[in-house]
Amino acid sequence: MVAHVRVPATSANLGPAFDTAGLALGLWDELEVGLVDGPTRVTVVGEGAADLPEGEDHLVVRAVRAGLEAAGVVPAGVELRCTNRIPHGRGMGSSAAAVVGGLVAARALVGEAGGLDDGAVLALATEFEGHPDNAAPALLGGATIAWTEAGRPRAARIPVDPALRLTVLVPPAPVLTRAARAALPAQVPHTDAAFNAGRAALLVLALEGRSDLLMAATEDRLHQPFRADVLGPTLDVVHRLRGRGLPAVVSGAGPSVLVLGPADDTVRREADARGWLVHESAVATGGAVVRPQGDRHDATGR
Repeated sequence: MVAHVRVPATSANLGPAFDTAGLALGLWDELEVGLVDGPTRVTVVGEGAADLPEGEDHLVVRAVRAGLEAAGVVPAGVELRCTNRIPHGRGMGSSAAAVVGGLVAARALVGEAGGLDDGAVLALATEFEGHPDNAAPALLGGATIAWTEAGRPRAARIPVDPALRLTVLVPPAPVLTRAARAALPAQVPHTDAAFNAGRAALLVLALEGRSDLLMAATEDRLHQPFRADVLGPTLDVVHRLRGRGLPAVVSGAGPSVLVLGPADDTVRREADARGWLVHESAVATGGAVVRPQGDRHDATGR
């Protein structure tokens, strides 16, 4: 049996909801995973094809094995083919997609008896990722809020206006997530924490359809200002777009910029001036899904 899985890109934080909120983007990686008697074999097409490991160290293979071991299955080898469309190191959840995709593939291979329900997959993915803000929308689709309760990650979907469009401006050079996280202070003032708590609550209303609240709802004092030295021109782009009334934020740990709105002339001029790519989509309503063999989609996974 071969499991065919597609899994979406994601954007986390969404401004104020640091390590908590995320949403699924209409850009998909596709995986084909099977179990073999011989050694593990990996083929990668697209993003990262020249740089990613081709054996047991590949992140998808590690996730597949973690899922299988949780279900009590330990195969000799894994055969994996990845068609990667999510840019790596750009704050678009490529690692979460790899982990969630691998775990969902493992679930498909072992069946319902394996015990890999969404809660188990989210918990295993969080062990890889460190926090569930990208893993939750990659698994569940839509927009999500993630938290930890009694030592276990939890996640819930929140309503999103179906008319909401998303635009991601993607720079050519990556930024390591650990470098962006290392730039954060150990403590922040109480006033800034309260500011972000209010804005994060407002964000739920804004996503649901109150587009008039999007600018206020995407303000942040907890993480973006501290990452200026790591992210290069990213924060300048965010400030320029916000100065023109567009709700722009750093996508995840950056360096991509997420605009909660369509790619208008202002957005495209900012991207073109820097040689950045522009990806526009709706919020992806579905998360990682097992697809019938032979079912193929275009570059956005539609």
